[in-house]
Amino acid sequence: MSLQDKIQKLNRLRADLYQKDFLLTWEKTQEDLQVILEVADILKEMRDNNISPRVFDSGLAISNFRDNSTRTRFSFASASNLLGCAVQDLDEQKSQIAHGETVRETANMISFLSDFIGIRDDIYLGEGNKYMRQVGEALDEGFQKGVLPSRPGIVNLQCDMDHPTQSMADLMHLQNEFGSLENLKGKKIVMSWAYSPSYGKPLSVPQGIIALMSRYGMNIELAYPEGYGLIPEIVDIAKNNSEWSGGAFNISHSMEDAMKDADIVYPKSWAPFHIMQQRTELLKNGDAQGLKELEKTCLANNAKFKDWEYDHKKMNVTKNKNALYMHCLPADISGVSSKEGEVNAEVFEKYRIRTYLEAGYKPYIIAAMMFTNKFENPSEVLNNILERNKKRVGF
Repeated sequence: MSLQDKIQKLNRLRADLYQKDFLLTWEKTQEDLQVILEVADILKEMRDNNISPRVFDSGLAISNFRDNSTRTRFSFASASNLLGCAVQDLDEQKSQIAHGETVRETANMISFLSDFIGIRDDIYLGEGNKYMRQVGEALDEGFQKGVLPSRPGIVNLQCDMDHPTQSMADLMHLQNEFGSLENLKGKKIVMSWAYSPSYGKPLSVPQGIIALMSRYGMNIELAYPEGYGLIPEIVDIAKNNSEWSGGAFNISHSMEDAMKDADIVYPKSWAPFHIMQQRTELLKNGDAQGLKELEKTCLANNAKFKDWEYDHKKMNVTKNKNALYMHCLPADISGVSSKEGEVNAEVFEKYRIRTYLEAGYKPYIIAAMMFTNKFENPSEVLNNILERNKKRVGF
């Protein structure tokens, strides 16, 4: 399809994304998600064809990372720059937050000439998504009371519940690997826990994957050792989505059994739900000794499941011995980034470039979330960009 055809296709879709924050995929309709994918694809093709999609002459995109990041941090900066916004990091240690400034005050002070705020807050279970909504409420008040000339849109760059920019980038990857969203129906995807020499990895990636992929008629296999479950309410969302979409949902406690005849595998470590609950309370209370003891106990428990590594043996029971391997990165690669880890080094190397391609969709997904938040009729704006035909590089 030409760019013009893609824009016309987009114009036939009806979504409710304008001036709406993007916090959880399960709050969005099927058409909302399809519009994000279509806009992301158009923006990517424009850049690939040296067409500048800049729609802002000025304005800030605020980057608020309360946890470490490489891919998502740079994807947010890339997406902001792609559309013409400058990026400003909010370093809470260098701000007045360290002196007791409230969420309500900070949200307004950083937003006078801002268009977007990207937030990562995944450390505290039950708090990250809540914090994003508190920021949103403060921005609503600031705009309504005339403090802010416009209300910045919020993009969830990972919270305790979901990682929507990751799961949507993964969905875009799957769409391109299998040819269409329709072709995903009936495909078996295994979201599996895998061994890691660390204990506190968030639940948001596996939760985001099962909650999103279950909407497309896929057969979801959630695999983990006994006691390593996810947030029950989000598992229920995935089960209900599978029933609605005509897919299937199953929980397994054997990694090898789960991998049988899989089309797609996603071996990824996470901390058990009940452990994250304990960890959150210890972090809130500043209990350093309690955290050390919890880590020691959890690492010892993890070590019981070192055989939960994606290796040749498990790969060979997948469909055609060649299921698509996916990971949000960085993976714990046995013998490379860790002594033992989530994935065998040779297996990872076989799919390494494809995981890079998977990650490469994220800047465009984030840009699409921003674009649809700011423009009520994205197809009209994209058509104007196409007609303008301003070169990104050259004259």
